[in-house]
Amino acid sequence: MAASTDAVVGRVKRPSWRDPRLLVGLALIAIAVAAVVAIVQRADTTQPFYAAAHDLAPGTVLTDDDLVVVHVRVSSGEYVPQSDGVAGKVLDRAVGEGELVPASALVSADGFGARAIAVESSLPLADGVGVGSRVDVWVTTPGDAGPTSVLVGSDLAVTDVREAKASLGSDGGQTVYVAVPLADVADVLNAVSSDGDIAIVAAGS
Repeated sequence: MAASTDAVVGRVKRPSWRDPRLLVGLALIAIAVAAVVAIVQRADTTQPFYAAAHDLAPGTVLTDDDLVVVHVRVSSGEYVPQSDGVAGKVLDRAVGEGELVPASALVSADGFGARAIAVESSLPLADGVGVGSRVDVWVTTPGDAGPTSVLVGSDLAVTDVREAKASLGSDGGQTVYVAVPLADVADVLNAVSSDGDIAIVAAGS
């Protein structure tokens, strides 16, 4: 009877760590996990790139607060990777919130060929005109034959929009900062400093 009991105990004895079958099983599990990790890593070909944290106007000197890092799959060279330092660079065109920063939009601080000029509009701005919009600037002056409107700035990028302070007897208005090419700055300043009424119109409208 004792011999029979010993035989049963021998059959249900737990395998030892030195059991070859256990070692082989653990090795197979490790290989399977490693294979899955390798497949996932090969499938994830995204890379970290810079995107605009908010609407960025032409002439913006970039800081860390202007940018967020996103992981995307794009062709190299077209957009700015996180590995490239962009702080202190200047945008020469508008980049919308969430948009990847194009490498071609960055210039050095002295390479931006425009200056922001404040223009107070006599008329309300059209819906949708804001930072990054392209606008035309018109000045209307009175004359003996009636008012005359002259285009003084064409297809200018809006860099900022602010509410103008109201003065006595005035409802204020909106001050629009537009990026004017250096060669046209004097002409635009002379025109908007006249006694005429200024209208800022969405370009192409």
